[in-house]
Amino acid sequence: MTAVEPFDENARLDLRSAQVLCADESSQGLDILSQILMGFGVQNILRAQNADEAKRILSSQTLDLVLFDAGLGGNGHELVRWLRTSQLEPNRYLPVIVLAGHTPKSQIELARDCGSSFVVIKPISAKVLLARIFWLGRAKRMFVEAPQYCGPDRRFKNDGVPGGVQGRRKADLSAHVGEAQAPNMSQDQIDNLIKPQKVAL
Repeated sequence: MTAVEPFDENARLDLRSAQVLCADESSQGLDILSQILMGFGVQNILRAQNADEAKRILSSQTLDLVLFDAGLGGNGHELVRWLRTSQLEPNRYLPVIVLAGHTPKSQIELARDCGSSFVVIKPISAKVLLARIFWLGRAKRMFVEAPQYCGPDRRFKNDGVPGGVQGRRKADLSAHVGEAQAPNMSQDQIDNLIKPQKVAL
């Protein structure tokens, strides 16, 4: 969805106790995905070959990660949107990786806007998938709930509101700067304010 930090090949991540749901209509695709995850040390892999199976698992078990094929049930994005807007606590907040073989910009935007955390292109590279899982494990993205969107914060960088656009979040500050309420400080006053001071013991 966007560039992320380069993957540190020496980084360590213990996934032995992670509960991971893989959902893909292709049994061969599920086998490949399961083999990759087992190579990462994941021991608890749940498999679903249709949207109903995936919903049943999501409704009955607490998970740590979900991997959905974009074509699941004709539209895997709808399954992500269903999960994000459901009342399934804590599963609705799960990291969700969408796996897609066809990735024009419109499909990437659709995956982003339905609430997925990342899109990984098929054929799956184990190195790329592990890098995304590792990044998700370290990320501190807020969960956003709004009338038009529910999912992880789509902003990867905090650069503020784009110029000429009204902020849509409670925390967004106005770009308008009011008039000064007091005279500007002199350079000496600024220097005295920030230079180290002697402390009497």
